[in-house]
Formats: sequence, structure tokens, C-alpha cells
Amino acid sequence: MKEQYDAVIVGSGLGGLVSAIILAKEGYSVCVLEKNNQYGGNLQTFVRDKTIFDTGIHYIGGLGEGQNLHQYFKYLGIIDHLNLKKLDENAFDIISFEDDNTEYPHAQGYENFIHQLEKHFPEEKENIKNYCEKLKAICDSFPLYNLEWEGKYDDEILMLNAKETIDSFTDNEKLKAVLAGSNFLYAGLPDKSPFYVHALIVNSYIESSWRCINGGSQITKQLLKQLKKHGGEFYKHKEVTHFEVENHKVNSVKMKDGTQVSGKLFISNIEPKTTLKMAGQENFRKPFFNRIQSLEGVLSAFSLYLVFKSETFKYINHNYYHFKNSEEVWTAHEYDENSWPKTYMASMNASKENEIWADGMTFITYMKFDDVLPWAETFNTTVEKNDRGESYEEFKARKAAKFLDEIEIKFPGIRDCIKSVHTSTPLSYRDYIGGDNGNMYGYVKDSNNPMKTLIPSKTKLENLYLTGQSINMHGVLGVTIGAVVTCSEIVGKEYLITKINQA
Repeated sequence: MKEQYDAVIVGSGLGGLVSAIILAKEGYSVCVLEKNNQYGGNLQTFVRDKTIFDTGIHYIGGLGEGQNLHQYFKYLGIIDHLNLKKLDENAFDIISFEDDNTEYPHAQGYENFIHQLEKHFPEEKENIKNYCEKLKAICDSFPLYNLEWEGKYDDEILMLNAKETIDSFTDNEKLKAVLAGSNFLYAGLPDKSPFYVHALIVNSYIESSWRCINGGSQITKQLLKQLKKHGGEFYKHKEVTHFEVENHKVNSVKMKDGTQVSGKLFISNIEPKTTLKMAGQENFRKPFFNRIQSLEGVLSAFSLYLVFKSETFKYINHNYYHFKNSEEVWTAHEYDENSWPKTYMASMNASKENEIWADGMTFITYMKFDDVLPWAETFNTTVEKNDRGESYEEFKARKAAKFLDEIEIKFPGIRDCIKSVHTSTPLSYRDYIGGDNGNMYGYVKDSNNPMKTLIPSKTKLENLYLTGQSINMHGVLGVTIGAVVTCSEIVGKEYLITKINQA
């Protein structure tokens, strides 16, 4: 590791790696510092019983030829090296309810999306069509989403509420629930979640939906290859603890092991609340610092990872969003000990292009950080292994058993197929991904006050920039675009988008 770089990037999540490649391609000397054993943040995978599981990336949208993420990944040099499997064209997602045996599909391609839902709601074709037109219209007003550098969305778009807007298209309660059924993708809150968040995410999957064969960590692997190719450097087990600031500029970062690295520019891909504290509260305007510290994190999750006995459970080429009650699509996060879990997402990893049997399956449901407060002072990662104690193991086992009871209703006989069960809680998300209280997607965005949750990628310190899922949008596409936003502050937006389009 050199003593000085043009750009030092703290955190090797997707936002950090994309930023690093953009700058390295522009001739900057770049260094990425990662505290954990594995690069990639939410792109990390892990193995249990020889079965690969994804930490956060269960499927990706917009990777078809000519689509937005495809073009971004082409510019980054990784699109031709990814091993992908396209999800079921007629149902990449299934929305289902315990009070109704029908499985409602979300299909790829807008015409097909309308056609497949129309089978279940024949009188609603026009309303489904209007919903789709609105999705497209909202997405058209975000320039970088469409690989354009000019254009502007107005405040009115940011203030549209997701639930209210979806509800406005139809009086059919079941259709409302089906259209909003994948709101786990942004941890939808009825009174806060903006419609643009819903639109940007759902549109991407309707355009095309893919699974990463053998997990999303291949994206990290390919990004690191490209970074190396362009002369960038990256180091793990390098936990940054402090930004050294002098005269409104960051001079260097200090690490836990006592080493120090200087730079001309610094990009933080770690939690913004943490970043500001590490750079010193006194270096930011008090209202700004307080606003960021007061932001509410999105809900966290409890995940079950099931390893199946050989050839016992068929591979399913779509995801499930399942609810106990179709009337609780927007309130499934409001649970108590008895009613939990009210909803879950079910997904599986593809291990080959064509397969009959599944190796394993992941089930994710909401869990509040308060549920794990008794163990909040414990930290456990690959680098620093710690035991959270027997009571924590009992808590996880109890929750896993309760969750499995619920899963068994939708997938009868699944217990007989299980070889082993593994779990993660909000503490796992906090310790491995670094999210505030283990949140899944950064901070809650609020349609009532869009500006409150807006975090600029350029800070008041003249050479410190922010990137990652809390800046701009979460998800693979959102974070990639966010990194482009961050780097366009450095190299120029028009210039950068032109280069991306020419790739």
C-alpha cells in the first residue's frame, strides 16, 4: 500500500467498487479499504453445507441488452463475464396470500405483465394498463435511470405516495394488494414510501429479471478484476476509524491497525451517520449533522437459509412474496410476538442454467432491531469472532421454528426436505454490512418530506464524497447509479454519461 493516492475509497460495497473503477478508468490512482474478510457489502455470499447463499442480492433487473443496468455494467467491463439465469418470463415474482389459494404473477415485459394479470382480473385490464403507464412515466423523468445527463424530476413526483398512488388505479382490493405485493423490496410504509421508489424498482424487474448463478459475489469478483486492470488497489482487514481533517479538507484516513493513508479525494461507501462522526461533528453544519443522525433506518430482517437433502425439493424459477392476509400488504411490519411473521419473501439460488432440483432456499421476513436489543452490545464477524451466548442461539432457534411453521403452510412437506437450517438476524446485517441498526436499505424515504431524507453525495468538506445505498437509491441499479452521481461530481456529469453511453 502506497502512502498517498488520488482517491481513497472507504468500504468495498457495490457503490465503492463502481466509484473506484470509474475513477481508475479516468487515470486516478485509487485505493479501496475494506474492514471485513470479504469484499462486496450486500453482494457477499456465504456457504453452508456446500450450498451458496446470497446475503442481499436475490435477483437483478434491467440486465437485458439495451436496458439501463446492462449499459452501466458494459461500461464497467463486467456484463460479458456474469453467469446469469433469466427468471420465468410469465412470473418472475408470485404474490400470494394465505386467505386465497391463487398465485398472482408479475411478468416480464409490460404487455406480458398486463396480459398475465388480466387473466385473474379480466375487468381490470384498463386499470392495470394505466398503472403500467404511470410506472413508465415516472421512470422517464429520472435522467440517469435512462442514461441521460440532462432532465429533471419535479418535487411533485417525489411527493407522490406509493400506497395512495397504487390505490388510485382501482377499487379492487385484491388487485391493489397484488400491485403492491413486492413492496418488501423497499420495506414499504403506507404513510411514507414514495411512489417513485416503487416505480424505479418494479420497472427494472418488469423490463427483465435475472438470478446470478452461484450467487451475487461474482459481481464483486468481476469488479475487482476490472479495478485491478485499471491500476486500482484494494485491501481487506483495513478498518478505517477516523478521517483526519484540516482546513475543511480530509488529508488522510487512520485505520484500526495504526496505519494511515493520504489522498487528494475521499469517497465513503460506509454508513453516512458513521462517516460524519468519523470525520468529526465539528466539521459539518449543526443542522445537517443532526438531520443525518436523526434519519430513521429502514426495517431490518430475519432470514432462514435452508439446505435441502439431495433431489427432494424442486427448483422454482421465480420468487414468492407471501402474506398471511391480503389486507396487510402495507402493515406486515407491524407485528407482535404472536402474529410474527406476517409476510416473507422466498427465493432460491440458481446453481446451473437448467436444473430440476434445488440445493437450498432463502426466506426473509421483517424483524425490528428492538427484537435483538438484549444482544446489541455483541459483535460477531469473520474477522472478529464472538459468541453472542446461549440466549441468542435460543432466540434464533425459536424464531426459526415459528417461521418454518408459517412456511410449511405455503410449502407443505418442506420440512421433510431439509438437511440443515441457518439463520441471520438484524445483528448479522449490522455487523457484516455495516447498516445502522441492521437496516436493509439505508434510510426511510418520506413522500411527505422528500428533502429531509435527501443526502447530497458531495459534503461540505471539499474533498469528501458519499456513495452507497443511503445516497440516491438502494438495490444493484440504484447503488450503481448513485456511484455515477458521486463520480460525476468529480469528473463531470455530461462527460461521464457520454462515456457510459459510448461503451
